[in-house]
Amino acid sequence: MTKPKPPNNHTGNKDLSLGIPKLFLLDVEGTIAPLSLVYEQLFPYARAHFERYLQLHAADPGVVSDLTMLAEENAAETDETAPKFAGPEYWDEAIPYLNWLMDRDRKSTALKSLQGRIWKGGFECDELQGTLFEDVPKALERWSTAAHVAIYSSGSVAAQLLLFRHSNFGDLTSLISGYFDTRTGPKTSSASYESIASAMGCEPREIMFFSDAVRELDPAREAGCHTRLVMREGNAPVDDAHGHRRIKSFNVL
Repeated sequence: MTKPKPPNNHTGNKDLSLGIPKLFLLDVEGTIAPLSLVYEQLFPYARAHFERYLQLHAADPGVVSDLTMLAEENAAETDETAPKFAGPEYWDEAIPYLNWLMDRDRKSTALKSLQGRIWKGGFECDELQGTLFEDVPKALERWSTAAHVAIYSSGSVAAQLLLFRHSNFGDLTSLISGYFDTRTGPKTSSASYESIASAMGCEPREIMFFSDAVRELDPAREAGCHTRLVMREGNAPVDDAHGHRRIKSFNVL
């Protein structure tokens, strides 16, 4: 996580009942980037490159660590349909399990780390680009002059950095103070938002969390955070927002 930048004391934000948040905390998929980026670009790219990447890098220490974690997750798996994976020495047997996890959109830390390693090559050779919604860059610029901005995604921190460094609006990493993934904890746990608040030097009540998923907003609110339910084109409809305020654009903030 990057060390937070000191905030200024002014903002044009007139929409927030809590005043100026100290931290704008953002989900990625369906919030700042279209779901199609993940499901039509990133996931297929990783799936197509798993075998070749592991063939070349299975002995790399970082990959060994990821595969060891993956084997531990596999050993704890309760779904009997999951392919078996015993450990790094059987790297080729990891591929069916990785694909099985992706088919179910599992928030596996090991999977996300391996995906990030593969996406790094794709971004660096311009085969991938981080597609963000049009209102995102201006919002990041506006918010970062008055507060901190951080990302909380099930995608690895490494993948988050790639997304913002190689976005369709250029390198936006200078506008973001912190990055968090599932190593902080699941996004469905209120304790995760308390941990982020501590890491960013603020109280949960000083955080505004944006997500397209009510199941993530509920625990954030339980922790004391303020919330916004982001309704983007292409997102699944939400019948019951559980009282979270809906927004369609960051231009209102």
